[in-house]
This record gives sequence, structure tokens and C-alpha cells, in this order.
Amino acid sequence: MNSFFDVKYALHILPDLLRASTYTIGITLVGFAIALVLGLVLAILRRSSIALASRVTGFIVEFIRSTPLLIQVYVLFYVAPLYGITMSALTAGTIGIAIHYACYVSEVYRAGLNGVAQGQWEAACALSLSPWRTYSGVILPQAIRPVIPALGNYLVAMFKDTPVLSAITVVELMQQAKNIGSETFRYLEPITMTGLFFLLISVTFASGVRHLEHRVRLP
Repeated sequence: MNSFFDVKYALHILPDLLRASTYTIGITLVGFAIALVLGLVLAILRRSSIALASRVTGFIVEFIRSTPLLIQVYVLFYVAPLYGITMSALTAGTIGIAIHYACYVSEVYRAGLNGVAQGQWEAACALSLSPWRTYSGVILPQAIRPVIPALGNYLVAMFKDTPVLSAITVVELMQQAKNIGSETFRYLEPITMTGLFFLLISVTFASGVRHLEHRVRLP
């Protein structure tokens, strides 16, 4: 047996790591889908002409962006039950990471919305379009296209932040690697393979985002 890196042992633990990686990917995709929708809502509210809505939204966004994700998931999983809000570790972790990144995504959306020419807003107003028609038919198609690369960056960042959820007992990829290491006292193989999994999946996500960017770009 190679005392440095045991290939046979690595192949033995591969199925466990593969299962954990699918779990991690699922958390990332669900959390990012929530972040995309919630982030857009926050961005629109922050641009609201109603001062109270704009200020409250801005405070919430800055507060969540300025506090660690670890503290936020701790609050959701350990503190919220004290006030009657109980959820599983998976649910708390997914909601926590989704809300955390929704605040970052909202700033990306806001930059895209601010980049739309003022004339486009004025034209929609002159045509008496409803706010829904204005955003869905005129503004968002122009605002989202340029910010797709930035949104893709947050997708990869969210995936790499999933190990934080192990603090509330979510057995994602990194936690599974640590569990295997604690059982066998061999950490090199599981940690090395976990690093490779994160690298390959992150590159895959990034490639998908580049492909999407290419598909939707203007001629």
C-alpha cells in the first residue's frame, strides 16, 4: 500500500463522496434559484419611489452582507426554534445561504437596472405600460444580459461556501470527507478528492455560465 496516497482506498470511498457531491450540488442549485428571484425583488424594492420601502430594503441588504454566513445559519437553525420557527438542518442551511447570496445578487441586479438608459424608462412611461410590463418586457431583458457573468461568479461562490453548512450538521461534500477521515484516520485521500470535486464542479458551473452568456449576447 502506498502510504502517501492509497488509490485503492480512494476508489473505495469514491461512492460516498459522489453521493455527498450530488447533495451539495442540489443545495447550491436550489439556493441559487431562490437567490435569483429574491435578489431581483430586493433590487426592485431598493429602487422604489417609496422612501420607507427603499430604506428598509437597503438596511436589510447591507446588514446581511455585513454579517457572516455562519452566524446567519446558526441563527436560523439554533436560535429560530426558540421563537417557534423550527426547520431541518437542510432547510435552514438552504434558506440561509439563499438569503445571504440574494443580497449580493440584488446589488448585481441593481447595477444592471441602473445601466439601462433613462430613455427606455421614459419610453415605457410614455406608452403607459404597467410596472410589470415595463420590467418584464423592456427593462429586465436589457438589464440582466450584461450581468450574467457576475451572477455566475456568485453561483460558483455559493457552491464553494456550502461547507459552512456543516456547522449545523448538514452532511455536504466537505463534511462527508471529514466523517470518512475521522472513521479511518486517513484524511489525505478524502480531502484531496473533495478538492478535486470542488474544482471540477466549479469549472463546470463556470463553463455553463459562459455558454449562457454566449447564447444571450447581442449580435
